[in-house]
Amino acid sequence: MQSPTLKNYLQAMGNIDSQIIKKANAVDLLIFDVDGVLTDGGIYISENGEESKRFFAQDGHGIKILQSINVEIAILSGRYSKSVEVRGKELGIKFIIQNSKDKYSDFKKNFMDKYKPENVCFVGDDIVDINLMKDAGLSITVPGANYNDVRKHADWITPRLGGFGAARDVCDLIYYAKKKNGPE
Repeated sequence: MQSPTLKNYLQAMGNIDSQIIKKANAVDLLIFDVDGVLTDGGIYISENGEESKRFFAQDGHGIKILQSINVEIAILSGRYSKSVEVRGKELGIKFIIQNSKDKYSDFKKNFMDKYKPENVCFVGDDIVDINLMKDAGLSITVPGANYNDVRKHADWITPRLGGFGAARDVCDLIYYAKKKNGPE
């Protein structure tokens, strides 16, 4: 069986502009917001007060695929959750920044010395993500993004919702852009 080509992938994902492919090919660092991007945005709290989140297994596999081609993955969230820390470590994500009061400042402080903005992809879904979306070489959001302003600053909107494959869509986009002809 023949591997899918970039053309076949693009047809399956919808028509993706060549400029987006070019930007995706330049990505060395992929930063994900958590609530609404890596998860469905729900916060599950047990009667004992313990918080949990639901993650999509295919998203995790996409992250591992990108790591295998030396794309660094980071998490940058405005909230703290132990489950994010556990899932991030399970996936081998080195940079897990939570409880961020200013994502753009935390981005500059933690990544600007190593990565040029044009080599960064940021995936966010809310108004607090806009400043970083404006500076990232590739900015992506999800169909459930809060506010039209977020969508306006996104280069691309994933086909799938956060927590239901959106992160995998992003990983696949970058992988295919870098590989040009799909998985081996």
